[in-house]
Amino acid sequence: MSFVGKVWKVLVGIKDGLVLLFMLLFFVALFGILSARPNSGKVRDGALLIELDGTVVEEKSLVDPISALLSGTAPVQEYRARDIIRALDAAATDDRVRAVVFDLTTFLGGGQVHLTEIGEAMERVRKAKKPVLTYALAYADDHLLLSSHASEVWLDPQGLAIISGPGGSNLYYAGLLEKLSVNARIYRAGDFKSAVEPYSRSSMSDEARQNVGGLYGALWEEWQANVKKARPKLAVTRVTSDPVGWINASGGDLAKAALEGGLVDKLGDRAQFGARVAEMAGEDPWSNKPGAFASSDLTAYLADAGQSRAGKAIGVITIAGEIVDGEAGPGVAGGKRIADVLDEALDDDLGALVVRVDSPGGSVTASEEIRRAIQRYRDRKIPVAVSFGNVAASGGYWVSMSSDRIFAQPETITGSIGVFAVVPTFEKTAARIGVNADGFRTTPLSGQPDFIGGFSPEMDAIMQSTIAGTYKDFLALVSRGRRMPVERVDAIGGGRVWDGGTARQIGLVDEFGGLEDALAWAAAKAGAKDGEWHAVYLGEQMDNYDSLIRQLLTDRAGEASAALSGDIFALTARRNDDLMTRMTRDAERLLGVRGVQAVCLTCPGVAPSRARPASLMREGQLPGWLAWLALR
Repeated sequence: MSFVGKVWKVLVGIKDGLVLLFMLLFFVALFGILSARPNSGKVRDGALLIELDGTVVEEKSLVDPISALLSGTAPVQEYRARDIIRALDAAATDDRVRAVVFDLTTFLGGGQVHLTEIGEAMERVRKAKKPVLTYALAYADDHLLLSSHASEVWLDPQGLAIISGPGGSNLYYAGLLEKLSVNARIYRAGDFKSAVEPYSRSSMSDEARQNVGGLYGALWEEWQANVKKARPKLAVTRVTSDPVGWINASGGDLAKAALEGGLVDKLGDRAQFGARVAEMAGEDPWSNKPGAFASSDLTAYLADAGQSRAGKAIGVITIAGEIVDGEAGPGVAGGKRIADVLDEALDDDLGALVVRVDSPGGSVTASEEIRRAIQRYRDRKIPVAVSFGNVAASGGYWVSMSSDRIFAQPETITGSIGVFAVVPTFEKTAARIGVNADGFRTTPLSGQPDFIGGFSPEMDAIMQSTIAGTYKDFLALVSRGRRMPVERVDAIGGGRVWDGGTARQIGLVDEFGGLEDALAWAAAKAGAKDGEWHAVYLGEQMDNYDSLIRQLLTDRAGEASAALSGDIFALTARRNDDLMTRMTRDAERLLGVRGVQAVCLTCPGVAPSRARPASLMREGQLPGWLAWLALR
């Protein structure tokens, strides 16, 4: 029996070992599938097809496939602006590409700087005697900023094209907070730092209206100038000054109104549009489907185009999204993550460093951590240039103060030199439901901060003093970085937001230019001639095409976007969804745990943070919580 028992134990051990081995192989295979990068496909003679079924961004956000699958939420597809520009510039000189086609049916927009630069690349394709065509079911401001640079603009006969211009309403919660008996304690430095106004007022202050009005006006002028130059026949004044009369003149037919107003060139369905492209680029030999034409998609084309690695390396670090403490990102600018990437590249023999900023700011401590890491390059006599994207405000400007030259575009949003903090306390709310706080204190700070009993006067004074001290640090940084007196910095600071053109005039930036201009300047400072340098994007791990799991998930996002694209009523319903997102974001900012903030929340076009919201804000919890308090 002892022999049989020993044999049995050996067999059980072998069985357990095999189970563990197969489980290990299974998870290795699963990981391989989730992280696999599919074959990019072959580039064919015909059209370069760019289907923008998502948003144009500076940096793609990281997608956790497991979390996304478990949450059932499909991430929005993202396209880096520089990838699109690189593909267009390559297509201009590529004999295989006979035309470029933009499918904007489910395009969700992008920043004005990015879209302007893509439009300029579209013009370079046209100058190479190659047609550029766009197709969409609906054209809004962002769509038109691209399509105005096309040879032919097509619209579905059931579609629409409308120009709304920048502007709109903000949400103000002072009345709600009063009703809920929530005490939103506001600490700020700068009369124009309007980020706190949603929690302290029921309307926009005169200072904020004056500042934002000037900014909107400048951005609107730039938009109109760009579109009118590219598309002179577009009747911008008529379409925007009397939209009702313009539409009624076409009998309420929005597509016909768009054609008569010069917003589009042709009306046709997808099959008719495809037939037109096939005349230019050739028919698809692999498909007889109506509307098919010979084409290569953006993913395949980027993989085929490749990038030069010759000459001296110029490092590029991207600071995109809200600046937060820790390892967050990409897509969100985690201070520690970016500082670690910069420190790791210090010994990589880089000729120069370019800091690409597309951020409204955020945490002061994270912003300073990034700035110090950049300064370590300057300490080693490595030239540092900063390139501003759509927005480089508040903390986004803070990180730029350790640089030798700052480049921006006229449409860039910058400045917002100011800091704030919002801390809610619930002493009145607790009293309403019969909860009171009391105890013994040995010092004025004992038990502080007390969110139920309220802050002591000493605690309040310390909080405001901290904000004032941080603002002085901000002014000193700008004073040293821009070589101007502190008093002058304070005069143009105070939380004011500026467009790129005005920022250049008042000395906040050095010259107009995009990322390529900043790279060329940095390369020259490093002693490299044209063609003798290449850009190295630090910390990037994504290839030109995403993992298989990301593509599967974003396919679902594309279906959701398609469901929302349609007539004006479908677009109205989508705006209602955006409103709920804004309310949730604003509530998270009030109730979330945050330090001193240098962030521009009122900057036009600034997307909400892609960081994970607090647990209290999860779907279904916030509305119920607010309703319960409001009814007490």
